[in-house]
Amino acid sequence: MKFTDGYWKMRADVSPHFPVHVHEVETDAQSMTVYGPTKRLTQRGDSLNLPLLTVRFSAPMPNVIRVQLFHFKGQQRPLPEFEIFTEATPNLIINNEPKSATLTSGDLTVSVEKAGDWRIDFKAGERVLTSSGWRGMGFVDTPTGHYIHEQLNLGVGELVYGLGERFTPFVKNGQVVDLWNEDGGTSSEQAYKNIPFYLTNHGYGVFVNHPERGLL
Repeated sequence: MKFTDGYWKMRADVSPHFPVHVHEVETDAQSMTVYGPTKRLTQRGDSLNLPLLTVRFSAPMPNVIRVQLFHFKGQQRPLPEFEIFTEATPNLIINNEPKSATLTSGDLTVSVEKAGDWRIDFKAGERVLTSSGWRGMGFVDTPTGHYIHEQLNLGVGELVYGLGERFTPFVKNGQVVDLWNEDGGTSSEQAYKNIPFYLTNHGYGVFVNHPERGLL
């Protein structure tokens, strides 16, 4: 489902909720959980009737970071689902500092800004691969249901490839890809073999672990 009206505006029948800053970070030996309110909390009263996004970072294997977004977690999981290989004891480095929190899996690190506005960076060493900043991550209420929203930054000259069998241009930049298997014929925007995975020439890939209809 498409939520935006052009680039700057949202469609009239949707209500987006985006975290504005990190309120709290919890860590354990295998994960880092971040709580992002959709309004800046300066006093106890600010938390009344306020939506909250929960983001859990972990790693199923070296050089891979799993990102799980929750709002009203607890409903029955949709099936079927993708089987994800998970290493029994991945070697993680987790740091929770006053200004930022990081989780490192192999050469890949996710860094969460705690001191300022909402910002999440994914890094290979010191090089930023992509980021999720203002209005990037969140959830959206619509007349037909609730949806998770994520928008990762693309760098200058960065090209996107993948998403399974497609009959549109090879480079996916600027395209809206509806990930749902359809018998629409070749040479159309529909495809028989959609795969929710893309990669870019900046050296990283993104797999969307969601078996239902998705829009990229």
